[in-house]
Amino acid sequence: MVSQTAAPPSSVSTPDQAVPTYAPGELAALAARHGLTVSGARPSLPAYIRQLWGRRHFIAAFATAKLTAQYSQAKLGQIWQIMTPLLNATVYYFIFGVLMDTRRGVEDFVPFLVTGVFIWTFTSSSITAGTRAISGNIGLVRALHFPRASLPVALALQQLQQLLFSLGALTLILLVFGQYPRPSWLLAIPALALQALFNTGLSMVMARLTARTPDIAQLTPFVLRTWMYSSGVMWSLDHLLAGDRVPHAVLVLLEYNPAAIYINLMRYALIDSYSGLPAHVWAAALGWALLCGVAGFVYFWKAEETYGRG
Repeated sequence: MVSQTAAPPSSVSTPDQAVPTYAPGELAALAARHGLTVSGARPSLPAYIRQLWGRRHFIAAFATAKLTAQYSQAKLGQIWQIMTPLLNATVYYFIFGVLMDTRRGVEDFVPFLVTGVFIWTFTSSSITAGTRAISGNIGLVRALHFPRASLPVALALQQLQQLLFSLGALTLILLVFGQYPRPSWLLAIPALALQALFNTGLSMVMARLTARTPDIAQLTPFVLRTWMYSSGVMWSLDHLLAGDRVPHAVLVLLEYNPAAIYINLMRYALIDSYSGLPAHVWAAALGWALLCGVAGFVYFWKAEETYGRG
């Protein structure tokens, strides 16, 4: 006699047991009611700022670690932080000051040139670092959840730290060529603060652009070189633009060139013979800093949820 065992309960749900279906709007309301949010969604701007402030210690530590590791493989180590802009200034002096004679009519040409090179390097290095902020740290971006703006901000801070190292060499050069400390040297503090805000905004813009289009990083050196030549790093724009040789529109663009403005502010603060600073320069420096700092931050935040994907 064949024994029969009871069949297990059916796993097929009856109409009474069917899983309820929801419209998309109802699902969103249900998730909101239970405090669920979209994974990786962009937070509101105030919340994002609070998150970024909460990571301030990470930003400072990351910037310092990057600065320390930058020349760790070189035998001279951190000395290259000072030597690199000094060597650039030396090359520019012989090419432009001696061979092209751009030093003619410029008092204290060596302090004039070295100040321009150091301040320009601060801006160009910040922009270049921004192009690698996301793509160069893609593993970190994909592995951890944190406000992505921490990366371009940290790299801009790294460049500011490097500039502060370089200012020691700049001060020594100024003293050797007869530029001694005076009250106007204190103007370098607000000038550098405005430039740092400007640089950070540009760094965040470049970080977003190159995160989606890496080829932009290959074009950046050519753009920066053209910008340097039009910023009066190696020559006096006042002497170059004297007379009516340049159209008025070009003259206005060069006068309000942000890189030239920050270079002029530092030259005015540090060099005795550099006088006659136009009245618009401080206002323009503040305007550029606020425009790039705020707009660059918002522009970067708008794409927060896309970084590290694809």
